[in-house]
Amino acid sequence: MNDNTQIVNTKDIKALIKKDVIFSDIYNEYGPPTNWNRPSGFIELSKMILAQQVSLASAKAHFDKLDGYIDSFSPANILKLSDEEMRTCQISRQKSKYLRSLSKAIIDGTLDLDNLHKLSEDDIRQQLTNIKGIGEWTCDVYLIFCLQSKDIFPIGDIALINTIKELTDAETKEEILIEAEKWRPFRSLASFFLWFYYLKKRNRPVD
Repeated sequence: MNDNTQIVNTKDIKALIKKDVIFSDIYNEYGPPTNWNRPSGFIELSKMILAQQVSLASAKAHFDKLDGYIDSFSPANILKLSDEEMRTCQISRQKSKYLRSLSKAIIDGTLDLDNLHKLSEDDIRQQLTNIKGIGEWTCDVYLIFCLQSKDIFPIGDIALINTIKELTDAETKEEILIEAEKWRPFRSLASFFLWFYYLKKRNRPVD
């Protein structure tokens, strides 16, 4: 893969640092952020659904339990599970509905995750958010981590918002969005920098 096709690359880092000194400060202290890149598809999107409004550790534990319960993590196997089996795997009633909604959409062809990358960002958002349980945050992180879209700013991410409040004078959602406008067309890279800073400052793993 060409370096410039990734979110984290030397050319874009130099350009972003020129736009805002906070990225220069992060770079000087911690170096370049990790280029987080996850495979696209059903499994990763399911993990992101499970990660909604919980810690990453909790989401991983819930996924691991569910993954260990079924033969393979597939839409067909998810739909075979009863409510009681979902509860046994520590999946809430709400997230059980979301996983089933996603599974049905894939099986009936409403959602084709394999070809999603061929669509425009607006079309991707429309297809994903048509699925019950997939909102803007889940859509944003899928675009960034799985499709490596370069100009996404996930305003619904708590860690990201708290980091911006720590490093800038922005306080309200409107002020944060104005701040983020300065980072176009590298808002995904800016998000990676801010997440990286958040993790490094708290001595948390960045992989």
